Amino acid sequence: LSQLKVQLADVMSKLRSDNSLDINMEKSRAKELKAQHEKKLLETRTEILEMTAEQDRHLTHTNMKIDTEVAGLKTMLEAHKLDTIKYLAGSVFTCLTVVLGFYRIWM
Repeated sequence: LSQLKVQLADVMSKLRSDNSLDINMEKSRAKELKAQHEKKLLETRTEILEMTAEQDRHLTHTNMKIDTEVAGLKTMLEAHKLDTIKYLAGSVFTCLTVVLGFYRIWM
């Protein structure tokens, strides 16, 4: 009977050590998986930040192009406005000259 108790104790001790070994291996595997996931997460964050930075650069470049184009259009509009005023003034003075010419002829 005592020999059975010793065998049973040995078997129980072996089972406990096997179970603790399995648990430790599982913990280790879980830690490795966590480390891999954290590494992938960090890589993904880095990629997202790089993409965001690239989009910001493109957006800034596009905004600069738009600002340059708008400034050019404003300059062109101002030039056309001045030309229109110049031609309008010339037309008014021409009409005034014609009217004064007719007035002088008839008076």
